[in-house]
Amino acid sequence: MSQAQHPYDRLSPDCVIDAVESAGYLCDARLLALNSYENRVYQVGIEDGQPLVAKFYRPGRWDDAQILEEHAFSLELQDAEISVVAPLVDASGNSLHRHDGFRFALFPRRGGYPPELDNMDSLLVLGRTLGRIHAVGASARFRHRPTLSIDGMLTHNRDYLLEHFIPRDLQPAYDSLTRDLLAAVTQLYGEVKERDLIRVHGDCHVGNILWRDDCAHFVDLDDCCMAPAVQDLWMCLSGERHERELQLAELIEGYSEFCDFAPRQLRWIEALRTLRLVNYAAWLARRWTDPAFPRSFTWFNTERYWANHILELREQLSALQEEPLRLL
Repeated sequence: MSQAQHPYDRLSPDCVIDAVESAGYLCDARLLALNSYENRVYQVGIEDGQPLVAKFYRPGRWDDAQILEEHAFSLELQDAEISVVAPLVDASGNSLHRHDGFRFALFPRRGGYPPELDNMDSLLVLGRTLGRIHAVGASARFRHRPTLSIDGMLTHNRDYLLEHFIPRDLQPAYDSLTRDLLAAVTQLYGEVKERDLIRVHGDCHVGNILWRDDCAHFVDLDDCCMAPAVQDLWMCLSGERHERELQLAELIEGYSEFCDFAPRQLRWIEALRTLRLVNYAAWLARRWTDPAFPRSFTWFNTERYWANHILELREQLSALQEEPLRLL
């Protein structure tokens, strides 16, 4: 397969070390690949210092202006004393570096573990932190980062999957089902107004939150975008309906100490979940020529996977018809 298909083929351990040293650090040759697929991320040992985390951006995904806006938002949150892991800035004010055709950023290493979302005290702290993030996020707008949209997350993705991945015998069912989902999501998410959009983390699942010393540290703002606040909240909810409503109450109690929340946004949770389900399948499909993906997601792109995916989307269509969660 061509280099254009697999841009990370040239990212050898020597290349990673050379890149970090080009930014002014002396490496001790200790290198640990971290769990990341969209980008490539490594923990790099530093002589007489703490290890750093080097993030190599996937070529062709974001342009420089979009990456720098991600960095600026992270640094703005850090300046507000919010627990985010922001990129390191060198003496010349640069956070984005280049080496051998790759763009990369360096971050301090931060330890922790995923938060326990069934712990109400953890949800209260998480809500407070998200409230602070959104208070900053609402103070300005992104100029270069994307806006979460139905077209970007659902329409284009369903068309791509139908053309390239959905098995022929499942295409009629997938086509009909996703048309119904598109209509239902458009009806709900069509309520979103320009004033509802703020700068958000965008991918706020437990894998992007490090819990340590009763504090939530947010990492990886690679998907930060303009979206309603509830986009960063709904992924913190799990379980049966009554459990999610209890979790939501605790989350919003903490959130509201720092930022107002509009309860009408609860109507959009299942629409946002639908967008994520379709987008996740399309993300795997669009990255399938990257050897790391078939190696790590062996269950993807099988007849059984697509049949189960359609079943999951049918269940999601039913969820779109249900009453939204209530604030207790």
